[in-house]
Amino acid sequence: MEQTAWPVLRRYDQDHLRMIALPLGGIGTGTISLGGRGNLRDWEIMNRPAKGFAPPDSFFAVYTEQPGGERHARALEGPIDEADYISGQKGCGEPNHGLPRFRSCSFAGAYPFGQVELADPDLPVTAMVQGFNPLIPGDVAASSIPGAILRFVLTNTTAAPLRAAVCGTIANFVGFDGALGRLSGNSNEYREASGAAPLRGILLSSAGVDAAAEQAGTIALATDAEGDLTCRTAWLDEPGPWPLRDFWEDFSADGKLDPCTPGSSVTPLASLAIALALPAHSTGSVTFMIGWHFPNRMAWSPMGGFTEPTATVAQMVAAAGEDGVDARGPRVGNHYATCYGDAWEVVTRTFDQLPKLEADTVAFVRAVCESDLPDRVKEAALFNVSTLRTQICFRTEDGSFHGFEGGFSNEGCCMGSCNHVWGYEHATASLFLELSQRMR
Repeated sequence: MEQTAWPVLRRYDQDHLRMIALPLGGIGTGTISLGGRGNLRDWEIMNRPAKGFAPPDSFFAVYTEQPGGERHARALEGPIDEADYISGQKGCGEPNHGLPRFRSCSFAGAYPFGQVELADPDLPVTAMVQGFNPLIPGDVAASSIPGAILRFVLTNTTAAPLRAAVCGTIANFVGFDGALGRLSGNSNEYREASGAAPLRGILLSSAGVDAAAEQAGTIALATDAEGDLTCRTAWLDEPGPWPLRDFWEDFSADGKLDPCTPGSSVTPLASLAIALALPAHSTGSVTFMIGWHFPNRMAWSPMGGFTEPTATVAQMVAAAGEDGVDARGPRVGNHYATCYGDAWEVVTRTFDQLPKLEADTVAFVRAVCESDLPDRVKEAALFNVSTLRTQICFRTEDGSFHGFEGGFSNEGCCMGSCNHVWGYEHATASLFLELSQRMR
């Protein structure tokens, strides 16, 4: 796929990455945030905020092999900040903290584009993690896609050809939104789709989660890359650290994945590995998309009780109610879910349109960045448009647009669509007049 250079409005060095979370998602769909070091954080895709929630063992990794046989594997993330190592506890509270990673990292942003630059003197490549979701003024549908587009750009820094691979893994946590729900009967299915952009990927679903639950739905991980693909629809079915160790030893041996027989895990893991060849001093890339579809949004209480997000499998099961349904009701639904049948349809339709969606988004953001306004004004105007993508905002099934005054860690905060907030802001009416009119 031909790639368009992304504009940059603000850069952050390695000492200022810890609090960065760029929301990747559409208007009224929820988001997954791209962290400052390339990690995926705050998985807020099931109809409520979920600050701090990251499903276990969900990450991207890279493999390289040089002509002499030297091999390396790394998580596609920068170093974890020292502040995330919790005093008095064993290890670190950050997900996947035990994986080897790149030594240096920086972040460049111009919403909705985030770019994480990774380097390591021990590796024959540098890497860039690029994340975005289309944002096109006046085009509500194109700006409301329930998904995160992630591109991994590798540059061979040596004078010899390399064999490389990029692998993405997601835990199937359908049924648990970071605070409430029950996991039951989750499974992963490999799929392919033909079209303008032939796709290969995995659909994550559940046969045991109540279809009426707010956490019922599907997730998809897919790529349009043409390289050799290997995958796992499940990891080793063992307790403790052995599944991650087995996966890492498998991938780091040759950049390929050997299949595993699905077992009894309540959060089966889905992994896709794509091979690519990198001639000397060349650059190559692999594009993935994570799509989601959770139709059962319930009406929120304006100031409800809430619990802190949890991330371990044991906590997921323990946090569930007896029937797994969060009885906040009544059901109001999601408009985006009326536009797609499931998460697989989200990724197949988006990839077919991705070149134009990306080019149109770049044109808008570049126009803002190249204006003669002071940078602080451009940043304040552009970066805060991200609020429209968060769980602060949603569209009910009839297309009506609503927004809370703010948000707690996993609940909306204060009465929705209040005049003293939404009556005075200008971004919605300036960029998406249709939504502003519906709110009024």
